[in-house]
Amino acid sequence: MAALPGTPSPSAPPAGSAAAEPLGERALSKLKWRCRRGLLENDLFIARFFERHESRITVGQAGAMEVLMDLSDNDLLDLLLRRKEPEPAWAGAEVVELLQLMRADGAQRPAASTTSPSSPSRTIL
Repeated sequence: MAALPGTPSPSAPPAGSAAAEPLGERALSKLKWRCRRGLLENDLFIARFFERHESRITVGQAGAMEVLMDLSDNDLLDLLLRRKEPEPAWAGAEVVELLQLMRADGAQRPAASTTSPSSPSRTIL
């Protein structure tokens, strides 16, 4: 169930230094499961984020991700594609920072294949 705008998410991390602690393996596994979405486009942004940052995710970032996961698929995609910006009423600094990371990761193309451009990938008969 999504939190109402202006209402803190029940899964938001506690304020202070606890937010900077690394996320445990079990909590990370639960977060990844929670992040499964219905739109492929959202899944691609999320997968790229986890590929690059999985080993460094903090409790605070996990809480920010939970806030984003409370959004509908279309609202999340609008944020990721910069069609709209998060509302200050529900998006704290950690949500904004996480969204910026996800946008940057999603904008980068996946690693290119190892085929060199000088070698043709198909044979001409």
